[in-house]
Amino acid sequence: MRRVALLALLPATVMAEQQWPQHSRERPAPAVVTPGAAVSTPAPSDAIVLFDGKDLSKWRTRKDKSPAGWKVEKGYFEVVKGTGDIETAQGFGDCQLHIEWSAPAPAVGQDQDRGNSGVFFQGIYELQVLDSYQSATYPDGQAGALYGQYPPLVNPARPPGEWQSYDVVYRRPRFGPEGKLVSPARITAFWNGVLIHDAQELMGPTTNKVRTPYSAHADNLPLSLQDHSHPVRFRNVWIRELRE
Repeated sequence: MRRVALLALLPATVMAEQQWPQHSRERPAPAVVTPGAAVSTPAPSDAIVLFDGKDLSKWRTRKDKSPAGWKVEKGYFEVVKGTGDIETAQGFGDCQLHIEWSAPAPAVGQDQDRGNSGVFFQGIYELQVLDSYQSATYPDGQAGALYGQYPPLVNPARPPGEWQSYDVVYRRPRFGPEGKLVSPARITAFWNGVLIHDAQELMGPTTNKVRTPYSAHADNLPLSLQDHSHPVRFRNVWIRELRE
């Protein structure tokens, strides 16, 4: 009964969302809030540390699976323009992720051309990374957005150059016989300690300028980070696999 109910509710969710066309600039922007003091959360004992401040041995180039070409120094790693997206060598499904990131300082560019990157769960579902501190863009594409679908509930962005954190509980989509969707992906996320998504169901893959329906895929797929040609930095990345 629960699965049937979920399937019945999904179209209504999609229909409600269509009141705002994808990337609409008329959509209300999330309220700006000031986050609390910055905190860097150490990895718990059962976490898989994906970056320990020293190397990218647990990552690879997404396109050809070669060693990741991003720069590592001073306890962080940084996007190197043109080297391509990177992904974890290990695949993940349901998980808890902690990741810290910093937009370039001083700020360069505006709108989507300003500290742009992204965290892709299973390489498909994006939590946007962007410099959204006193910088406007379409709400479903700002930092903390489930790209092209849902803006964050609020905007607790820190200034460029300061470290920010995402703490995310991700539940993968479930597929039944013949690849039919049984339950959609769900994300609960905190940005700088502030709730921005509360068990939000995704409409499908987070794609640009089009809303793509779900298509069955493996239960465990790599986590990926985006090369959007901006020198965004990351540090203290760890993940916990969650039981179904």
